[in-house]
Amino acid sequence: MGKKLKAYRFPLILLSSIIIGSIIGLIFGEKAGVIRPLGDLFINLLFMVVVPLVFFSISSAVANMDSMRRLGKIMGSMITIFVITGIIASVTMVVATIIFPMGSGVDISLETPENVETVTLSEQIVSTFTVPDFVNLFSRQHMLALIVFSVLIGIATGLTGEVGKPFARFLESGSEIFMKVIQLIMYYAPIGLGAYFAALIGDMGAELIGDYAQAFLLYYPVAILYFAIGFTLYAFIAGGKKGVTRFWKNILTPAATALGTGSSFATLPVNLQAAKNIGVPKDIRETVLPLGATIHMDGSCLSAILKIAFVFGVFNMDYSGIDTFLTAIGIALLSGVVMSGIPGGGFIGEMVIVTLYGLPIQALPIISAIGVVVDPPATMVNATGDTVASMLVSRQLEGKDWMDQVNVEEPQQHSLTV
Repeated sequence: MGKKLKAYRFPLILLSSIIIGSIIGLIFGEKAGVIRPLGDLFINLLFMVVVPLVFFSISSAVANMDSMRRLGKIMGSMITIFVITGIIASVTMVVATIIFPMGSGVDISLETPENVETVTLSEQIVSTFTVPDFVNLFSRQHMLALIVFSVLIGIATGLTGEVGKPFARFLESGSEIFMKVIQLIMYYAPIGLGAYFAALIGDMGAELIGDYAQAFLLYYPVAILYFAIGFTLYAFIAGGKKGVTRFWKNILTPAATALGTGSSFATLPVNLQAAKNIGVPKDIRETVLPLGATIHMDGSCLSAILKIAFVFGVFNMDYSGIDTFLTAIGIALLSGVVMSGIPGGGFIGEMVIVTLYGLPIQALPIISAIGVVVDPPATMVNATGDTVASMLVSRQLEGKDWMDQVNVEEPQQHSLTV
């Protein structure tokens, strides 16, 4: 019993710090913002290491693959699983919004947003997958371009053969070093997450009590249930009872980090460590997780359906019929799997909602505000969904006994004693 509690010690410390921070935010309100810099420091440390970590992890994974066929199998399985889980998340929220109608009785003043820029699809595609200058790759705003570059480096290293082996070892060494940097940063996590959550609750308290309380009261329970029940089921499909045990032993730290930071990219380093502890093969976890942080968003699928249902209620539109629901699921899938990888993709997804349903442009700020209210649990589902997706990819590629084929490390305890 003591050994089991020790394995969960650090996640429990993180969750406790979030609860304490939330209580501070509720008690002191906006005054709690005075400790936000302590939280911003933690998030900046994570963001600071994301770019080199993504580069080294993806390029080393690709460079050390046995063949390009292996990369193709991983990518194909990954996309299939991303789409299927996105559809399941969307259908889950459709059912929830049918049972608990949204937007009725809500009084929100309509304001027309200013300076809404229009960008062509071709321009979006070019800016998403490429950058005009090498130095632009050093920004997390161009994460998909960095991933493309990392894959190309990995492929080129593998194709170079014997001459490329020293560089492949350098890439692998860099990947391990930056994972160690993450472990060092996580010593500060309890303070950083507690402070950030105190400021977050202090700022958002009024919004959650006001007109958006409906969205808050529906989304949070649905997201938590999808996380607890849906991901447990996915973990069971991936690895049976052993898969469920390993998933829950390692997922609480990424979940707490995502909940506190509101960023899949900030959670990526911790997620990679969790997947390693679970036993996901190196090439799978270092391909699926960075891409998943960019283009796999079950939590965003949930919120897209909620936005649609909410705005239908506000404008007294008929939220019924198979056509309405199929369109909503299609938009959610675009928002959660496709557009999430595009810079400003969330805003584009909201514009698609407004355009396809013929809503007035004033609906845009309403939809955007919902996104702010539900962001913490949405990010938690987004980030942890990548981890369980990597388990499903492992199951599909390695067979039912994949968890017995690797040496599993014990979860990092992050002892806070010196």
